[in-house]
Amino acid sequence: MVWIVMLLIFILIGSSVLQFIFSQQAQSKRRLGLAYEVFYTLIIIYSTVIIGFAILYFAFSLHDIILLENRNEGTISILELWWKSLYFSGVTMLTIGYGDISPIGIGRVFAIVQALIGFILPTAFVLKVVHINYETKQET
Repeated sequence: MVWIVMLLIFILIGSSVLQFIFSQQAQSKRRLGLAYEVFYTLIIIYSTVIIGFAILYFAFSLHDIILLENRNEGTISILELWWKSLYFSGVTMLTIGYGDISPIGIGRVFAIVQALIGFILPTAFVLKVVHINYETKQET
């Protein structure tokens, strides 16, 4: 069951990123709204990926320990586990990580994939903006 959820989340994340990168919308009236559109799209995609991976970390943490925190902790509540998963997902996506929480087992694979997405997304957005500007200049 967890693998099915994981697969669905990866499909959702991948399709949203690919849809943004390869979408071919009319570009003629986007001169002023381009910066806002790219900014809001970036926020939405980053949020989707962070929450999607947080759900993965959370689901797998319910089954087995995949996130190991440096401090000794006894039993933690479901809400604490969710926030820990969301925090780790955000830190992994937006930075290299702080080292206060370490992935183990299958969590390492998820963290590598998420970090890779975090490094590739800004490049994809810059390329998309350059492509839109190029097409706009070609039309005029």
